[in-house]
Amino acid sequence: MRQPAVFFGHGSPLNALGGPYADGWRALGTRLGKPAGVVMVSAHWETRGLGVTAQERPETIHDFGNFGPELHAMQYPAPGSPALAGRVAALTGAKAVDTWGLDHGTWSVLAHVWPEADVPVVQLSLNRELDASEHYRLAGRLRALRAEGILIAGSGDFVHNLRTMKRDGGEAYAWASNFNEAVKSALVRGDHEALIDWVGLAEQAQLSVPTDEHYLPLLYVAAQAEPGEPVSFFNDSIWGGSISMTGVMIGQAASARSTSA
Repeated sequence: MRQPAVFFGHGSPLNALGGPYADGWRALGTRLGKPAGVVMVSAHWETRGLGVTAQERPETIHDFGNFGPELHAMQYPAPGSPALAGRVAALTGAKAVDTWGLDHGTWSVLAHVWPEADVPVVQLSLNRELDASEHYRLAGRLRALRAEGILIAGSGDFVHNLRTMKRDGGEAYAWASNFNEAVKSALVRGDHEALIDWVGLAEQAQLSVPTDEHYLPLLYVAAQAEPGEPVSFFNDSIWGGSISMTGVMIGQAASARSTSA
């Protein structure tokens, strides 16, 4: 069954422990059903050259500090898929690696989407030798996987400025809201050139994207879009003034197709 493509605004690792955003991910998981596998591009795996995880049992990586023992003890024992990794490698030229696993950009979200950890997951790295347009073109090579039952996913944040974040929450900065809405608008109208050239999307765009590792996974999801496919949003809010939690789904979830049928 053809799968949608999904971008997750993952925010703080603490969302792995629950809360309203985790509730939104669980609701999405119910709509999605169980794909044959997931190819995830996370903001937290940056490499020189392109890598794809190829283990049977990828490690749960706690790639953060200054959080409590409950979070550091969490495990997400989803299987990997050497076969899917090989397919991704054949499409993209990625090198199969066993020195990475599932980082918190992946497992903190998927622990709620599929809490049974029964959907195979591979991660594709962010190759820092590429510019935004090259990331987008690379992502297009994955499009065929959707018809093979594979969900293409990205995890990051449209807006991600930790230096301006209000630690106790608070209203979104105007520049953060403006950029968030500009990204959503470009997705809805299918203006992917505007997404690639994100600096021109809104005034003060570089306050929203001071570094691009949390933004680039969005391009991997946008590149999956086929003409006429619906675009929808979930967890659509900004936390702490300058962290966008907005998620995007391109295409239809399994539950929507079942209802329409």
